[in-house]
Amino acid sequence: MSELNFTASGPASGVPIVFLHGFGGLGSSWDAVIAALGDRQPAVTVDLPGHGGSLHAEGRGGAGRMAKAIAAGLEGRGLARFHLCGHSMGGAVAALIALRAPERVASLTLIAPGGMAPEINAELLGRYAQAENEAEIRALWTEMAAPGFDWPADQIAAQAAARRAPGAMAALGETYASMFPAGPDQGQGVIPQAQLAALDMPVAVIWGGDDHVVPCPGPAGLPASFALSLLPGHGHMLPEEAAGAIVRVLRHQTGG
Repeated sequence: MSELNFTASGPASGVPIVFLHGFGGLGSSWDAVIAALGDRQPAVTVDLPGHGGSLHAEGRGGAGRMAKAIAAGLEGRGLARFHLCGHSMGGAVAALIALRAPERVASLTLIAPGGMAPEINAELLGRYAQAENEAEIRALWTEMAAPGFDWPADQIAAQAAARRAPGAMAALGETYASMFPAGPDQGQGVIPQAQLAALDMPVAVIWGGDDHVVPCPGPAGLPASFALSLLPGHGHMLPEEAAGAIVRVLRHQTGG
């Protein structure tokens, strides 16, 4: 097993924001958000186990295994306390880390997170898990984002290159299967709301109003303590679609 791939940026001092990307993504999915943050806050991106530079790292499989491995990896890097920001599957992983080690998580920001409700577009994600070339990836990302969003060619190329690595497509298939413990027709696994409601750090949730991948369950489907921001006209790919909106919430969460 290799180690998890961490990338640090920003100032050397301060409580860092740890960013966790979604299923089939890469740490570089957060580039626009980190650029918009500037040098005001240290940032750490992590390739989820089974993805990118963490392809063969410990923790491949479901969100629970990933959370355990990433929490241990952050501890190994000496990060005793951090802010967490996760998108989609990375949101589920971030929530599970916060449940495992609440004393280490200064704030939790969830971007269209998985694990909040069973509803999920399993068919679309199944096609995404099998996409190997740039044309297929571009078509699926376009389907996931709001109409008219223009995907940068370098992001598409990086994603296709990551999927050409030996074992990458098998790892995606393994991760996809882990999201549906009772099968894709039964929806995704759900983190019990009572557990989420017990989190005592500030929790913010951002969701696209036109998310057709992981639909927003609305305020009634989230703990009352979660601060929900709904972005009309946005889809599922918010780190790229709405970097500015994410940064505004993060600055409030972190006091930056």
